[in-house]
Amino acid sequence: MIRFGVAANPDDFYDKGYKNSEDMPKYLYEFGLDCYEYQCSRGVRIKEEKACKLGIEAKKYNIFISIHAPYYISLSSQDTEKQEKSINYILDTMQAAKWMGAKEIVVHAGSLLDLERTYAVECNCKMLKRVINEARRRNLDDIRICPETMGKINQLGSSEEIIKMCMVDDNFIPTIDFGHLYCRSLGKLNTKEEWIRELSLYIDKLGFERMKHFHSHFSKMLFTNMGEKCHITFDKAKDINNSGPDEIPVIEAILELGLEPNIFCESAGTQSFDSKYLKDELLRLKNIL
Repeated sequence: MIRFGVAANPDDFYDKGYKNSEDMPKYLYEFGLDCYEYQCSRGVRIKEEKACKLGIEAKKYNIFISIHAPYYISLSSQDTEKQEKSINYILDTMQAAKWMGAKEIVVHAGSLLDLERTYAVECNCKMLKRVINEARRRNLDDIRICPETMGKINQLGSSEEIIKMCMVDDNFIPTIDFGHLYCRSLGKLNTKEEWIRELSLYIDKLGFERMKHFHSHFSKMLFTNMGEKCHITFDKAKDINNSGPDEIPVIEAILELGLEPNIFCESAGTQSFDSKYLKDELLRLKNIL
């Protein structure tokens, strides 16, 4: 089963009179969507009671939940205090996930911080090893950690780098952000064959079973010569040259490889409509192929 859903609460959620994230499972169910990425990107502030309520609603409406960890995690930092804070941000996110019955958290690797890329990746891997060891001690290791591919070239987060991070422990699976990889490639990743090659890198190193249900983001983006510039809506992308990636080649590659990811749309405000469009296109293509 390929699930489609949203990252964060779309504008339409509030336009329909909903106010609290606990109502998102009902909203998504009524919209015909299947998954929700709760945002802790600016800090893990959710309390246990609210998290449990969200989890109960998600189970009621059969909505798969994940959580995005804080943006300011820096796994490459050479500062001991920042290292400890970053580890705790991830563990706090895992605890929130446990409360709400989520099974995955998304983590940014962070910037290079003037470090050589290979060394920065090694630092990330060491930090992730510390995280998972502590998670096991706290009985949180049933929550999968999903390092995310990033869109800016000066950030850690190429496919090769994310694969290395995921190889630290079997608990890790990637968050493949198709928009980020499109921007990082300066628009070159945009055909079915190219996406098959890219996804096959992960399958070859991590194995098919581990990759089958990978975590994923999809949205239309603009890029500069430094990579990602910004997210845009599907509607705006129709009138802008070089916005992408194209959704059809991505869906075709996923289907051809037999993968069943959870795909969270990150369009700016219209993610529910754009995610439903993606789901409808998948169903259409499945009937053709």
